[in-house]
Amino acid sequence: MKCVLFCNLPYAFGIYEPLAKELKARGLEYIWYIPKEIEQYFNFANELTTTNLKDIEDFNSDAIFVCGNDVPYWLRGLKVQIFHGLAGEKKGHFRIRGYFDLYLTQGPYFTDRFKELSQKHKNFDVAQTGWCKLDKLFTTSSDTLELKKSLLEKSGAKNIILYAPTFSPSLTSAISLKDTIVNLSKDSNNLVVIKFHDKMDKETIELYKSLQSKNLQVIDSDDITPLLQISDIMISDTSSVVYEFLLLDKPAVTLNSVSEHINWANFSSSDMLYREVTNILQNVDNFKDARAKTIELYHPYRDGKSSARMIDAVQQYIKQNGVPTKRKVPLLRKLKMLKAYKGK
Repeated sequence: MKCVLFCNLPYAFGIYEPLAKELKARGLEYIWYIPKEIEQYFNFANELTTTNLKDIEDFNSDAIFVCGNDVPYWLRGLKVQIFHGLAGEKKGHFRIRGYFDLYLTQGPYFTDRFKELSQKHKNFDVAQTGWCKLDKLFTTSSDTLELKKSLLEKSGAKNIILYAPTFSPSLTSAISLKDTIVNLSKDSNNLVVIKFHDKMDKETIELYKSLQSKNLQVIDSDDITPLLQISDIMISDTSSVVYEFLLLDKPAVTLNSVSEHINWANFSSSDMLYREVTNILQNVDNFKDARAKTIELYHPYRDGKSSARMIDAVQQYIKQNGVPTKRKVPLLRKLKMLKAYKGK
């Protein structure tokens, strides 16, 4: 089986990494499609990559894994949607765009919804596999442990607070919580590390970078997983990364989240959020039982084998149905893909 790892933004690299390792371990042939504008952020060695869509056409793939919302419909291969987050309440998460043959879901919350949609549209299948990105979430590398040690030693802090806001202008807390984040960093026991989404506006990023201090740091990285592993608490808003953090059974606090299943502390006031963070750091955790419900709904797998299940599901689909040679895509979406990808 020949596979394509189809990228649109740098966050795709961290999502696909465990999947690529599993493909390599099985001796399966694969290639990364990476647009030229994000090629500079790709830092994996000894990987077959291309920035040219013609190379993907010539590769003649059996399956194309996609963590974004679209893929050129004319490319050969089973179009497999694997998602770029766990926030089902985000606009468009359950929108059926017509490009995909198979949806690989992370847990029952997603599986049930997409199976309902599959019955309605009758043009794609659904399999629950878990999410490949999270395979590495439950195993902390020596490099990550060293990162934690280094950060704490340099800052002199005891606690690491991760602030990871969403980029969406209507949902982000980045401006509303600026003073709160700065105030938390003024406590010498706290190190606040900030990880912005790839799409966060540049002005906001530069604003926070201008506020950096020994105990307040903006981290530039395309992979948030190590920061999730080393942090004691997360502050966010309506971001799917909250769910990833909760899967580690650690507390999160959000401002004005509109998530559907809020099993954590969520406030409409920055003052209340500040007090809750302080209480949690003093070992007052009131949401441990509620987190267990979220884990079961969103991603019950903790074995680090979701990539293996995903590949198995794709192979099983192809064994039963073959590799699709054509697909009915709405005309407007065809035109959109032609405009976006022809000539690349």
